[in-house]
Amino acid sequence: MIQDPEGMLLALILAFCRIGGCIMVLPGFSTARVPVNIRLMMALTISLAMMPLMWDSLYPKVSGGTPDYVLMIGIETVTGVVLGLVTRFYALGLQFLGTVVTMMIGLNTPPAGDVLEDTSEGQLTNLLTFAGLMVLFMLDFHHQVFLAVAESYRTWPPGGAFDSQKALVTLVDTLAMTFTIMLRLASPFILFNVLFNVAIGFINKLAPIVPVYFISTPYQVMGGMLLFYFGVTSMLSLFADAFGTVFR
Repeated sequence: MIQDPEGMLLALILAFCRIGGCIMVLPGFSTARVPVNIRLMMALTISLAMMPLMWDSLYPKVSGGTPDYVLMIGIETVTGVVLGLVTRFYALGLQFLGTVVTMMIGLNTPPAGDVLEDTSEGQLTNLLTFAGLMVLFMLDFHHQVFLAVAESYRTWPPGGAFDSQKALVTLVDTLAMTFTIMLRLASPFILFNVLFNVAIGFINKLAPIVPVYFISTPYQVMGGMLLFYFGVTSMLSLFADAFGTVFR
């Protein structure tokens, strides 16, 4: 028999707020292709499954009743959103990577519907975003995220004030590290673009009558697509390997 059903329910609601806030922005779970009721049931199920891990941190805060319970709900939700944004910022780096690669190889195609969201993106960006997210799911990145949420009760215990400075520093550091990683992954295409344009410039000086721009564009796209074909496997592998360094 449950000794304190009210305290157990209040603790479950607090756990649901942090985990639900994380799932609300978590890549893959927060896409427009996943219905809201599925996200809600998923957050509730994960909260029930992870309650034993967080029981000692949650139950003492609500067992005797607390007057600022509504404030705790808001703080727990914002904390979960911050933890989810760390992963989302890293996944959004694939859109930056796809945009850079598309520009460097001259693949100026009309934008198409996004695979995951109700927006428009380039075909190459769609391919990279979906492939990178699929690789993360294959490596069970969501298990690492949920384990980090459970361990976050040590650094951000419930019932305390929300440390906005720590959250802002975490998000800024994530953005900086994500930008650095994506720039490294795009560096072969940037180098290809520089070398190709330098070579085309020399050809234009040697044969100024030839319309080099119209002639060079198909070769630029062909060379860039060949580079992408042989390098996309390594790009996705390095992207997945760097996830552990960002979300730790």
